[in-house]
Amino acid sequence: MVRKPVVSTLSHGGYLQANANVRLTAMGSKEPPGQEKVVLKKKITLLRGISIIIGTIIGAGIFISPKGVLQNTGSVGMSLIIWTACGVLSLFGALSYAELGTSIKKSGGHYTYILEVFGPLPAFVRVWVELLIIRPAATAVISLAFGRYILEPFFIHCEIPELAIKLITAVGITVVMVLNSMSVSWSARIQIFLTFCKLTAILIIIVPGVMQLIKGQTQNFRDAFSGSSSLTGLPLAFYYGMYAYAGWFYLNFVTEEVENPEKTIPLAICISMAIVTTGYVLTNVAYFTTISAEELLLSNAVAVTFSERLLGNFSLAVPIFVALSCFGSMNGGVFAVSRLFYVASREGHLPEILSMIHVRKHTPLPAVIVLYPLTMIMLFSGDLYSLLNFLSFARWLFIGLAVAGLIYLRYKRPDMHRPFKVPLFIPALFSFICFFMVALSLYSDPFSTGIGFVITLTGVPAYYLFIIWDKKPKWFKRMSDGITKTLQIILEVVPEEDCK
Repeated sequence: MVRKPVVSTLSHGGYLQANANVRLTAMGSKEPPGQEKVVLKKKITLLRGISIIIGTIIGAGIFISPKGVLQNTGSVGMSLIIWTACGVLSLFGALSYAELGTSIKKSGGHYTYILEVFGPLPAFVRVWVELLIIRPAATAVISLAFGRYILEPFFIHCEIPELAIKLITAVGITVVMVLNSMSVSWSARIQIFLTFCKLTAILIIIVPGVMQLIKGQTQNFRDAFSGSSSLTGLPLAFYYGMYAYAGWFYLNFVTEEVENPEKTIPLAICISMAIVTTGYVLTNVAYFTTISAEELLLSNAVAVTFSERLLGNFSLAVPIFVALSCFGSMNGGVFAVSRLFYVASREGHLPEILSMIHVRKHTPLPAVIVLYPLTMIMLFSGDLYSLLNFLSFARWLFIGLAVAGLIYLRYKRPDMHRPFKVPLFIPALFSFICFFMVALSLYSDPFSTGIGFVITLTGVPAYYLFIIWDKKPKWFKRMSDGITKTLQIILEVVPEEDCK
């Protein structure tokens, strides 16, 4: 027998209200005195915070093909400048999010800040697009890179079968979902390990590159700015570079689980961005010590080409490290984004089951596994890269909107407690760059961006249908409550208890 689950009614713009004294327990037994409350615990330390940021930023891109920046700059010197500039701009965005995260101490990242500043409609549209398309497609894409590179050493002299890639990818996705469902601590510990694997992979490239420089292999750096493209190519180069640095915002998705967030969030962000920017620039320098600009543009896996030339048999280890890097991005992304869905459900913008927590494991189990079927559908469906192209502009639009909200709050709420405060030019410059990239995508690829814009706009009627319209038929409400109760029993989850 199982005690009747706690079910609450969603109200527009409000938190999920629940009876905190009732729990879902096996065999109908009462909760023993002194048992821990069902809440998400503060288990994100400084080291774990750094591992989340670095682990989600560094994926497959820096190892596979950084040629997008080179194509649009036209020269080695200018490409290195763009990599550095994108790191600095990403740091500006991260510092802006550090102020937002220490001023608004709620999980959810972009969603929470947009909700706080601009209201529920744009916040709902943000989470609507993230849940239906962006996150499942992004997870499937990075997972496919994991599947391909984990199989690479076993198919040295032949093409890897697509079915084999998708099957091993499905296994990887399943492992990530189970891991994040079972334990916050274990997920964070594995993320730390995978982050060290990523940094080891970068060092495997940087150290031989530095040795090449010491030996005088600088021919590719002579006339470093020769052949630089016109200024019209630089915005696209910035777009590619900023995409490679994307991920600095994920720690803000789990603010409520961070120990001492007022100090941990800014420190984790600064340390992480310094490590990533230095690593990215030195990795590109290392590539050019061995590979010419022309050869880099022809390579689809620059790290593999580099390692084959310098590392001999040890080059077989590089695909494994790339696969582990992808797995770390998968794990960090699922860990962080599940908290976005959790917070959006708590605010009444997603089904209430997503704001419930497992009674023993203290993980947001429903918010984690909701991604699983959608990601699997994406994995075995059509062109994932087109979906990401359709909606890549949406990410920068809403990030720019969130950072612009910081400027708005400075004037609207000057007395707001701000433990960490950045100079105003930092969010101003960063939000301008974000909006510029959005405008550039509309100009350079109006068809794909237009489709993405239409998909994003479907969130508006969905908001009025599912959130605003409160005169739904009784049968619909009964069915909704029945589904929620059934899922609570199956998943053993209850609403978070109010510990305040």
